[in-house]
Amino acid sequence: MTANNGQSEPVILATAGYDHTIRFWQAHSGICCRTAQHPDSQVNAMEITPDRQLLAAAGYQHIRMYDINSSHANPVVNYDGVSKNVTAVGFHEDGKWMFTGGEDASARIWDLRSRNLQCQRVFQVNAAVNCVCLHPNQGELIVGDQSGAIHMWDLRTDHNEQLIPDESASVLSISIDREATYMAAVNNKGKCYVWSLSGGTNQDPTVLHPKTKIDAHKKYSLKCQFSPDSCLLATASGDQTVKIWQTADFSLKSTLKDPTQRWVWDCAFSEDSQYLVTASSDSIARLWNVDEAEVVREYKGHQKAVVALAFRDAQVN
Repeated sequence: MTANNGQSEPVILATAGYDHTIRFWQAHSGICCRTAQHPDSQVNAMEITPDRQLLAAAGYQHIRMYDINSSHANPVVNYDGVSKNVTAVGFHEDGKWMFTGGEDASARIWDLRSRNLQCQRVFQVNAAVNCVCLHPNQGELIVGDQSGAIHMWDLRTDHNEQLIPDESASVLSISIDREATYMAAVNNKGKCYVWSLSGGTNQDPTVLHPKTKIDAHKKYSLKCQFSPDSCLLATASGDQTVKIWQTADFSLKSTLKDPTQRWVWDCAFSEDSQYLVTASSDSIARLWNVDEAEVVREYKGHQKAVVALAFRDAQVN
Protein backbone atom coordinates (compact mmCIF):
# COMPACT_ATOMS: atom_id res chain seq x y z
CA MET A 1 0.00 0.00 0.00
CA THR A 2 1.34 3.36 -0.96
CA ALA A 3 2.15 6.54 0.92
CA ASN A 4 0.59 9.90 0.20
CA ASN A 5 1.48 11.18 -3.26
CA GLY A 6 0.01 14.65 -2.96
CA GLN A 7 -3.42 13.56 -4.17
CA SER A 8 -6.54 13.33 -2.05
CA GLU A 9 -6.54 10.58 0.59
CA PRO A 10 -3.76 8.15 -0.38
CA VAL A 11 -5.64 5.15 0.98
CA ILE A 12 -9.42 5.08 1.04
CA LEU A 13 -11.10 2.25 2.90
CA ALA A 14 -14.81 2.30 3.64
CA THR A 15 -16.95 -0.48 5.11
CA ALA A 16 -20.68 -0.87 5.60
CA GLY A 17 -23.42 -3.40 6.15
CA TYR A 18 -26.41 -3.90 8.37
CA ASP A 19 -25.83 -1.35 11.16
CA HIS A 20 -26.83 1.70 9.06
CA THR A 21 -23.39 3.30 9.19
CA ILE A 22 -20.53 3.68 6.73
CA ARG A 23 -17.13 3.76 8.37
CA PHE A 24 -14.00 5.31 6.85
CA TRP A 25 -10.72 3.89 8.14
CA GLN A 26 -7.06 4.72 8.34
CA ALA A 27 -6.05 1.52 6.60
CA HIS A 28 -2.57 1.35 8.15
CA SER A 29 -3.58 1.92 11.76
CA GLY A 30 -7.05 0.36 11.87
CA ILE A 31 -8.48 3.57 13.36
CA CYS A 32 -11.96 4.62 12.24
CA CYS A 33 -11.55 8.27 11.20
CA ARG A 34 -15.15 9.01 10.24
CA THR A 35 -18.62 7.52 10.49
CA ALA A 36 -21.36 8.49 8.05
CA GLN A 37 -25.00 7.68 8.70
CA HIS A 38 -26.97 5.56 6.28
CA PRO A 39 -30.30 5.33 8.13
CA ASP A 40 -32.63 4.17 5.36
CA SER A 41 -31.45 0.59 4.91
CA GLN A 42 -28.52 -1.79 4.94
CA VAL A 43 -25.75 -1.09 2.42
CA ASN A 44 -25.50 -3.77 -0.27
CA ALA A 45 -22.55 -2.53 -2.32
CA MET A 46 -20.12 0.41 -2.48
CA GLU A 47 -17.67 1.89 -4.95
CA ILE A 48 -15.34 4.90 -5.07
CA THR A 49 -15.49 7.28 -8.04
CA PRO A 50 -12.41 7.28 -10.30
CA ASP A 51 -11.49 10.81 -9.14
CA ARG A 52 -11.58 9.55 -5.53
CA GLN A 53 -13.99 12.31 -4.50
CA LEU A 54 -17.22 10.40 -3.86
CA LEU A 55 -18.30 7.09 -2.38
CA ALA A 56 -21.46 5.54 -3.83
CA ALA A 57 -23.49 3.33 -1.48
CA ALA A 58 -26.27 1.14 -2.87
CA GLY A 59 -29.16 0.21 -0.58
CA TYR A 60 -32.85 -0.57 -0.60
CA GLN A 61 -34.54 1.54 -3.30
CA HIS A 62 -31.75 4.13 -3.38
CA ILE A 63 -28.19 5.16 -4.14
CA ARG A 64 -26.38 7.64 -1.89
CA MET A 65 -23.11 9.43 -2.61
CA TYR A 66 -20.84 10.69 0.16
CA ASP A 67 -18.03 13.23 -0.12
CA ILE A 68 -14.89 11.30 0.80
CA ASN A 69 -12.73 14.34 1.60
CA SER A 70 -15.24 16.05 3.87
CA SER A 71 -16.21 15.35 7.46
CA HIS A 72 -19.85 15.91 6.56
CA ALA A 73 -21.88 12.94 7.78
CA ASN A 74 -24.72 13.18 5.26
CA PRO A 75 -24.71 12.22 1.58
CA VAL A 76 -24.21 14.93 -1.05
CA VAL A 77 -26.21 13.12 -3.76
CA ASN A 78 -29.38 11.10 -3.17
CA TYR A 79 -31.31 9.02 -5.61
CA ASP A 80 -34.50 7.26 -4.55
CA GLY A 81 -36.12 6.29 -7.85
CA VAL A 82 -35.39 2.55 -7.91
CA SER A 83 -37.67 -0.23 -6.74
CA LYS A 84 -36.26 -3.02 -4.51
CA ASN A 85 -32.62 -3.51 -3.52
CA VAL A 86 -29.76 -2.04 -5.52
CA THR A 87 -27.18 -4.83 -5.41
CA ALA A 88 -24.27 -3.58 -7.52
CA VAL A 89 -22.61 -0.25 -8.30
CA GLY A 90 -19.56 0.84 -10.29
CA PHE A 91 -18.16 3.55 -12.56
CA HIS A 92 -16.85 4.19 -16.05
CA GLU A 93 -13.11 4.90 -15.78
CA ASP A 94 -13.61 8.55 -16.85
CA GLY A 95 -16.35 9.07 -14.28
CA LYS A 96 -18.92 10.07 -16.89
CA TRP A 97 -21.42 7.45 -15.86
CA MET A 98 -22.26 4.98 -13.15
CA PHE A 99 -23.76 1.52 -13.52
CA THR A 100 -26.00 -0.31 -11.08
CA GLY A 101 -27.84 -3.60 -10.87
CA GLY A 102 -30.74 -4.57 -8.69
CA GLU A 103 -33.52 -6.86 -7.62
CA ASP A 104 -35.87 -5.04 -10.03
CA ALA A 105 -34.29 -7.34 -12.69
CA SER A 106 -32.39 -4.54 -14.39
CA ALA A 107 -28.97 -3.03 -14.92
CA ARG A 108 -28.89 0.74 -15.34
CA ILE A 109 -26.54 3.40 -16.70
CA TRP A 110 -26.63 6.77 -14.88
CA ASP A 111 -25.31 10.05 -16.24
CA LEU A 112 -23.02 11.59 -13.61
CA ARG A 113 -22.41 14.91 -15.34
CA SER A 114 -25.22 16.53 -13.38
CA ARG A 115 -25.77 16.27 -9.65
CA ASN A 116 -29.31 14.96 -10.05
CA LEU A 117 -28.78 11.40 -11.19
CA GLN A 118 -30.35 10.68 -14.57
CA CYS A 119 -30.94 7.10 -15.70
CA GLN A 120 -29.84 6.99 -19.34
CA ARG A 121 -30.30 3.34 -20.23
CA VAL A 122 -31.97 0.29 -18.73
CA PHE A 123 -31.13 -3.32 -19.50
CA GLN A 124 -33.99 -5.56 -18.43
CA VAL A 125 -33.56 -9.25 -17.62
CA ASN A 126 -35.93 -11.90 -16.28
CA ALA A 127 -34.61 -12.28 -12.72
CA ALA A 128 -33.11 -10.23 -9.91
CA VAL A 129 -29.65 -8.92 -10.78
CA ASN A 130 -27.02 -9.94 -8.21
CA CYS A 131 -23.88 -8.51 -9.77
CA VAL A 132 -22.65 -6.27 -12.58
CA CYS A 133 -19.09 -6.04 -13.90
CA LEU A 134 -17.67 -3.55 -16.43
CA HIS A 135 -15.25 -4.96 -19.00
CA PRO A 136 -11.86 -3.15 -18.99
CA ASN A 137 -12.70 -1.92 -22.51
CA GLN A 138 -15.41 0.21 -20.81
CA GLY A 139 -17.89 -0.83 -23.51
CA GLU A 140 -19.47 -4.03 -22.22
CA LEU A 141 -21.42 -4.72 -19.03
CA ILE A 142 -21.58 -8.27 -17.73
CA VAL A 143 -24.70 -8.91 -15.66
CA GLY A 144 -25.25 -11.94 -13.40
CA ASP A 145 -28.74 -12.83 -12.20
CA GLN A 146 -30.69 -14.99 -9.80
CA SER A 147 -31.77 -17.46 -12.51
CA GLY A 148 -28.14 -18.38 -13.23
CA ALA A 149 -27.83 -16.36 -16.43
CA ILE A 150 -24.83 -14.22 -17.38
CA HIS A 151 -25.64 -11.46 -19.86
CA MET A 152 -22.99 -9.75 -21.98
CA TRP A 153 -24.51 -6.34 -22.75
CA ASP A 154 -22.54 -4.47 -25.43
CA LEU A 155 -23.14 -0.79 -24.70
CA ARG A 156 -21.74 0.21 -28.10
CA THR A 157 -24.20 -1.83 -30.18
CA ASP A 158 -26.87 -2.72 -27.57
CA HIS A 159 -26.31 -6.36 -28.54
CA ASN A 160 -26.80 -8.94 -25.79
CA GLU A 161 -25.37 -12.45 -25.50
CA GLN A 162 -26.47 -14.79 -22.73
CA LEU A 163 -24.97 -17.91 -21.20
CA ILE A 164 -26.05 -20.10 -18.31
CA PRO A 165 -23.22 -22.07 -16.68
CA ASP A 166 -25.62 -23.80 -14.24
CA GLU A 167 -29.35 -23.14 -14.50
CA SER A 168 -29.97 -24.47 -10.99
CA ALA A 169 -27.61 -21.96 -9.31
CA SER A 170 -27.63 -18.16 -8.95
CA VAL A 171 -24.67 -16.13 -10.21
CA LEU A 172 -23.53 -14.03 -7.24
CA SER A 173 -20.34 -12.33 -8.46
CA ILE A 174 -18.41 -11.74 -11.69
CA SER A 175 -14.90 -10.39 -12.21
CA ILE A 176 -12.70 -9.71 -15.25
CA ASP A 177 -8.98 -9.19 -14.80
CA ARG A 178 -7.48 -5.87 -15.89
CA GLU A 179 -5.75 -7.38 -18.91
CA ALA A 180 -9.10 -8.86 -20.05
CA THR A 181 -7.53 -12.32 -20.19
CA TYR A 182 -10.03 -14.10 -17.93
CA MET A 183 -13.54 -13.76 -16.59
CA ALA A 184 -14.65 -15.56 -13.43
CA ALA A 185 -18.15 -16.09 -12.03
CA VAL A 186 -19.17 -17.70 -8.74
CA ASN A 187 -22.52 -19.11 -7.67
CA ASN A 188 -24.52 -20.09 -4.61
CA LYS A 189 -23.32 -23.69 -4.86
CA GLY A 190 -19.71 -22.68 -4.24
CA LYS A 191 -18.64 -23.22 -7.84
CA CYS A 192 -16.32 -20.88 -9.73
CA TYR A 193 -16.38 -20.81 -13.52
CA VAL A 194 -13.50 -19.32 -15.49
CA TRP A 195 -13.44 -18.30 -19.16
CA SER A 196 -10.58 -17.02 -21.27
CA LEU A 197 -11.52 -13.94 -23.32
CA SER A 198 -10.88 -12.86 -26.88
CA GLY A 199 -12.18 -9.96 -28.97
CA GLY A 200 -13.66 -7.00 -27.11
CA THR A 201 -11.56 -4.43 -28.98
CA ASN A 202 -12.93 -1.67 -31.19
CA GLN A 203 -16.49 -2.73 -32.01
CA ASP A 204 -15.88 -6.47 -31.71
CA PRO A 205 -17.82 -8.16 -28.92
CA THR A 206 -15.95 -10.18 -26.30
CA VAL A 207 -15.98 -13.92 -26.94
CA LEU A 208 -15.89 -16.33 -23.97
CA HIS A 209 -13.99 -19.63 -24.12
CA PRO A 210 -14.61 -22.04 -21.21
CA LYS A 211 -11.35 -22.46 -19.31
CA THR A 212 -12.02 -24.31 -16.06
CA LYS A 213 -14.59 -25.01 -13.36
CA ILE A 214 -13.41 -24.95 -9.74
CA ASP A 215 -15.22 -26.52 -6.79
CA ALA A 216 -14.09 -23.53 -4.80
CA HIS A 217 -16.25 -23.72 -1.66
CA LYS A 218 -18.70 -26.03 0.09
CA LYS A 219 -21.18 -23.18 0.64
CA TYR A 220 -22.22 -20.03 -1.18
CA SER A 221 -19.44 -18.29 -3.10
CA LEU A 222 -20.32 -14.65 -2.48
CA LYS A 223 -17.58 -12.72 -4.27
CA CYS A 224 -14.81 -13.22 -6.79
CA GLN A 225 -12.08 -10.70 -7.54
CA PHE A 226 -8.95 -10.76 -9.71
CA SER A 227 -5.82 -9.06 -8.41
CA PRO A 228 -4.57 -5.92 -10.21
CA ASP A 229 -1.56 -7.84 -11.58
CA SER A 230 -3.95 -10.51 -12.96
CA CYS A 231 -1.95 -13.28 -11.26
CA LEU A 232 -4.46 -14.14 -8.53
CA LEU A 233 -8.18 -14.74 -8.12
CA ALA A 234 -9.85 -14.44 -4.72
CA THR A 235 -13.15 -16.21 -3.96
CA ALA A 236 -15.02 -15.34 -0.74
CA SER A 237 -17.62 -17.62 0.75
CA GLY A 238 -20.23 -18.50 3.31
CA ASP A 239 -17.87 -21.26 4.46
CA GLN A 240 -15.98 -18.57 6.43
CA THR A 241 -12.94 -18.54 4.14
CA VAL A 242 -11.40 -16.70 1.24
CA LYS A 243 -9.42 -18.81 -1.21
CA ILE A 244 -6.64 -17.43 -3.36
CA TRP A 245 -6.14 -19.11 -6.75
CA GLN A 246 -3.16 -18.68 -9.08
CA THR A 247 -4.31 -17.72 -12.57
CA ALA A 248 -1.30 -19.46 -14.17
CA ASP A 249 -3.09 -22.79 -13.67
CA PHE A 250 -5.98 -21.94 -11.29
CA SER A 251 -4.43 -24.03 -8.55
CA LEU A 252 -5.09 -23.12 -4.90
CA LYS A 253 -2.37 -20.85 -3.50
CA SER A 254 -3.76 -20.34 0.02
CA THR A 255 -6.84 -20.19 2.23
CA LEU A 256 -7.52 -17.11 4.35
CA LYS A 257 -9.25 -18.19 7.54
CA ASP A 258 -9.69 -16.58 10.96
CA PRO A 259 -11.22 -18.25 14.05
CA THR A 260 -13.99 -15.65 14.48
CA GLN A 261 -14.59 -14.87 10.82
CA ARG A 262 -18.01 -15.86 9.54
CA TRP A 263 -19.49 -15.42 6.06
CA VAL A 264 -17.13 -13.35 3.90
CA TRP A 265 -19.24 -11.08 1.68
CA ASP A 266 -16.79 -8.80 -0.07
CA CYS A 267 -13.09 -8.45 -0.77
CA ALA A 268 -10.68 -6.14 -2.59
CA PHE A 269 -6.98 -6.33 -3.43
CA SER A 270 -4.40 -3.63 -2.82
CA GLU A 271 -2.88 -2.10 -5.94
CA ASP A 272 0.35 -4.11 -5.50
CA SER A 273 -1.70 -7.36 -5.25
CA GLN A 274 0.03 -8.22 -1.96
CA TYR A 275 -2.87 -7.45 0.40
CA LEU A 276 -6.57 -8.25 0.49
CA VAL A 277 -9.30 -6.55 2.51
CA THR A 278 -12.32 -8.66 3.50
CA ALA A 279 -15.77 -7.91 4.95
CA SER A 280 -17.39 -10.50 7.20
CA SER A 281 -20.61 -11.28 9.06
CA ASP A 282 -18.73 -11.13 12.39
CA SER A 283 -18.86 -7.29 11.99
CA ILE A 284 -15.10 -7.08 11.32
CA ALA A 285 -13.17 -6.11 8.18
CA ARG A 286 -9.67 -7.51 7.87
CA LEU A 287 -6.49 -6.69 5.98
CA TRP A 288 -4.62 -9.85 4.94
CA ASN A 289 -1.08 -10.40 3.74
CA VAL A 290 -1.83 -12.65 0.76
CA ASP A 291 1.55 -14.44 0.64
CA GLU A 292 1.57 -15.17 4.37
CA ALA A 293 -2.20 -15.85 4.54
CA GLU A 294 -2.21 -13.86 7.80
CA VAL A 295 -4.29 -11.02 9.19
CA VAL A 296 -2.27 -7.78 9.33
CA ARG A 297 -5.01 -5.47 10.65
CA GLU A 298 -8.57 -5.70 11.94
CA TYR A 299 -11.14 -2.93 11.49
CA LYS A 300 -13.54 -3.13 14.43
CA GLY A 301 -16.46 -0.82 15.14
CA HIS A 302 -19.49 -2.06 13.24
CA GLN A 303 -22.30 -3.49 15.36
CA LYS A 304 -23.64 -5.91 12.75
CA ALA A 305 -22.51 -7.83 9.66
CA VAL A 306 -20.14 -6.02 7.28
CA VAL A 307 -21.20 -6.97 3.76
CA ALA A 308 -19.71 -4.24 1.55
CA LEU A 309 -16.39 -2.45 1.27
CA ALA A 310 -14.65 0.00 -1.03
CA PHE A 311 -10.87 0.18 -1.16
CA ARG A 312 -8.45 2.38 -3.14
CA ASP A 313 -4.85 2.59 -2.10
CA ALA A 314 -3.03 3.97 -5.13
CA GLN A 315 -3.66 6.53 -7.80
CA VAL A 316 -4.38 4.43 -10.88
CA ASN A 317 -3.30 6.16 -14.07
